[in-house]
Amino acid sequence: MLRTKTTKVLCPPAAGAQTRGFSCFRKGARRLHIADGVLGTPVVAAAAVVAAGTLVYAARGMKSEDVPRVGLLAAAFFVSSLFRIPMGITSVHPVLIGLTGVMLGRRAPLAIFLGLLLQAMLFGHGGLTTLGVNTLIMGLPALFAGWAFAATRRYPVLPRGFMAGVVGVIGGTLLVVAFLSLSSEMYSQGPFSLINLVLLTHLPIVIIEGFLTGFAARLLYRTRPEVLGIEEQRRENRAE
Repeated sequence: MLRTKTTKVLCPPAAGAQTRGFSCFRKGARRLHIADGVLGTPVVAAAAVVAAGTLVYAARGMKSEDVPRVGLLAAAFFVSSLFRIPMGITSVHPVLIGLTGVMLGRRAPLAIFLGLLLQAMLFGHGGLTTLGVNTLIMGLPALFAGWAFAATRRYPVLPRGFMAGVVGVIGGTLLVVAFLSLSSEMYSQGPFSLINLVLLTHLPIVIIEGFLTGFAARLLYRTRPEVLGIEEQRRENRAE
């Protein structure tokens, strides 16, 4: 188990770089979830404060009609962890960061926080002390993906959705790398370092999430355009 009472990293210190990297990856920072004890206390504390501010921003001005959508996306985000794709020494699964951002916009971090909380409590994915870290890892890219989707509304929905899915996974992966780098240099040591393994195994997910989000966005555009805010955009265009 990856546990600590200090800010030290929890990989066998006597092990070689390859063994150490594999051990940390299997237990500590896979599927864009960082487990308890992997990061230093200052990093975890700072992330918790920033995550709290992000959630306040996401909840500001929330309307009653937003609640069902947030709940629906939180459930979808939670269930996505059940669909695992074997990747050598570990497995990955769709995280729906881009789709959550596309459908919820600024409310996306709320759904992600709820989904992460359930995953940590029921499945042991991630951790409770790192809940703020994991909320930022997936919530911030979801916000950016939603903004990017809305900002490119004059382009076809499919490529916009693909872009949002790609942005979500790349953003989340880079934030994982950033948090690991801030906590310990050991995470970047050797060709089989934890950071290298995180980057390598999430390359396929970038493409999978891109197509998944793109086709989901196109389906919603044809069947429930109001979910994507398309009807509001059409009214704005007619008014212009």
